[in-house]
Amino acid sequence: MVNYLGVNSMRQLVKQVGLAAFLQQLVDSMEHDYRRWESFDKSARHAIHSPGGVIELMPTSDGQMYCFKYVNGHPKNTAEGLLTVTAFGVLADVDTGYPLLVSELTLTTALRTAAMSVLAARHMARKEGPGNRTMALIGNGAQSEFQALAFYHLMGVRELRLFDTDPAATAKLARNLKHLPLQGLTVVPCHSTAEAVRGSGIVTTVTADKRNATILTPDMIEPGMHLNAVGGDCPGKTELHPDILRRPDARVVVEFEPQSRIEGEIQQMPADFAATEFTQVLRGASPGRANDQEVTVFDSVGFALEDFSALRTLHALLHTHPHLATPIDLIPQMDNPKDLFGVLHAAPASTTLPRPTPALQEAPTP
Repeated sequence: MVNYLGVNSMRQLVKQVGLAAFLQQLVDSMEHDYRRWESFDKSARHAIHSPGGVIELMPTSDGQMYCFKYVNGHPKNTAEGLLTVTAFGVLADVDTGYPLLVSELTLTTALRTAAMSVLAARHMARKEGPGNRTMALIGNGAQSEFQALAFYHLMGVRELRLFDTDPAATAKLARNLKHLPLQGLTVVPCHSTAEAVRGSGIVTTVTADKRNATILTPDMIEPGMHLNAVGGDCPGKTELHPDILRRPDARVVVEFEPQSRIEGEIQQMPADFAATEFTQVLRGASPGRANDQEVTVFDSVGFALEDFSALRTLHALLHTHPHLATPIDLIPQMDNPKDLFGVLHAAPASTTLPRPTPALQEAPTP
């Protein structure tokens, strides 16, 4: 039998673990996996585009476990009462090829994306300085609460400056945050991106429009800012004016360069434009920032390694919260593995008995 983790069980899991603790576990898992970068089979995700959006498959493996994520991005969906992004994924044992976990990844993707933003900011944002506990959050849709809470709990952000072209989205975000026990947090709805960005040490953009947008323009950028550009994640979809990337004091960091050249902010730049992969920063081969005046840009498009980290975190947590896993008969169970037809034709009673999950050596902990 294969474990299944659905939306309701995922909600209960986060509640039982605690949101801040869950986010921290995701950060720790991703940091550990990025530090063993060479262990992973890496490729840009496979995307099929349509006029209304994109459907993607994101696979990777470290030789012990394999995972893939199915994810879509359809900005028009909200007008029809549907989510812009949905996802599910599979974690499998490489030795047998048997799936270990089938999981929702819609909530999990939102959580791991916010955790990845925090992980990058920890290594790229100023440690101290004016506005460093202030974050501008541009784009107040489905991803915004996750970013806000991750930076509140894990980075000590205490002032959030909000802007969205849809005032109802900003009102929704402010209302959701108000109803949570977030001691010391100040939420400031703003009338423009420029107003929100002014004086903020960290700027996070999570907009959804599938176009070459210029959410941030060069005149908005102040020395020492750290930019998390999260919304630009497919060809033809960007958020930063290219002159921000061209600044002589800008440092641009990406997840997996071959993918980011196609989908990220750097798709706007020539092939020889300098960008550093995050693993180099994490392992000390390249600095996250050279000084407090440098403008750092994390050009985040989402990479399969992050979903691998998230899925193995879920798999591990289900060992301590087994009541939240639902066994499903995804794989036939039988006494004679050469008699698959027997399962269809006249399944013996023994086929209903669960087969032990293949033994799996977990990735070493940090």
